[in-house]
Amino acid sequence: NRCGAPLASPGSPAERAGMAGHESPMSAKDLSAFLATAQTASGPAPAALQGLIAQVAEVCASIATLVAGGALSGALGSRGTENVQGEVQKELDVISNDLLLNGLHGSPNLSGMASEEMDDIHPTAEQGPYLLLFDPLDGSSNIDVNVSIGTIFSVLPAKGGAPKTEHFLQPGSAQVAAGYVVYGPQTTLVLTLGAGVFVFTLDPASKAWLQVAENVRIAADTKEFAINMSNMRHWAQPVRAYIDDCLAGKEGPRGKDFNMRWVASMVADVHRIVSRGGVFMYPWDKREPGKPGKLRLMYEGNPMSFVVEQAGGRSIAGDAGRMLDVQPTQLHQRVAVILGSANEVTAIEGYA
Repeated sequence: NRCGAPLASPGSPAERAGMAGHESPMSAKDLSAFLATAQTASGPAPAALQGLIAQVAEVCASIATLVAGGALSGALGSRGTENVQGEVQKELDVISNDLLLNGLHGSPNLSGMASEEMDDIHPTAEQGPYLLLFDPLDGSSNIDVNVSIGTIFSVLPAKGGAPKTEHFLQPGSAQVAAGYVVYGPQTTLVLTLGAGVFVFTLDPASKAWLQVAENVRIAADTKEFAINMSNMRHWAQPVRAYIDDCLAGKEGPRGKDFNMRWVASMVADVHRIVSRGGVFMYPWDKREPGKPGKLRLMYEGNPMSFVVEQAGGRSIAGDAGRMLDVQPTQLHQRVAVILGSANEVTAIEGYA
């Protein structure tokens, strides 16, 4: 069991919750109880951090309700506008962004927020000890076809005083918490405060987040990769060589058969890796040669890499080294992403 705990019995509530955990939801602690005794890399979680995580989770529970309602919520379809990256916004992109902004604007735990969907930072009503960055709804292309989507978030220490853009430009190693929520068959929160990875499922009856796994570990070896194969002709030669060797299977230099998975939702693809191992790749390609990648460092690369590293995996920014060591220079900076099972990420590095 990669969760560091005995598996629940077959058909048990914990098993049905999506990831086997150390106790069934009937006896599991809820998120508030977990946070009350949670540890960070430097000791017990401060009250302000506990409060902020609880607030983020509460907003995500509201987003989950909208996602579950689909067309009945009036949340499907395109908004007809573009975000700062020039991507067409879906209705639920904008609604989710507004829910997070409005739900957290008055938080005493926050000094400011930044979102993938906004050009600039959003100062909050208070000058709390933290900054929050988020992708309010990852996997927008899947919204209207009922495939798993999610919210990704990252928490950084505030610098004091009124927040400025440069205050947000901290490397991923400065994060004090990060996580994501998957809106799928179950609504699942995966969270790290810098001392392990913990998983919670939203109980549809009580609307409580119940812990279903602790100290999750990603298998070091894998036979699965996730990449958009339709872009193969645009990749750099080292990435093509790696994928060619994977596709060659047992008869090739890797000596084993690989499976490919691709959901086109980073949250869904990374959650599969957290659950059972694998590697996720969104490399540089020649369509936009001046950009190191497509995904955003601050809203996707850093928080997902923090989770993956805390679960024993690795994450690199293409050929730029460890993701969490990259020094941001722009709020919406893009980055190549390769993350997942540690030994496989190391093998990919060998193709450079």
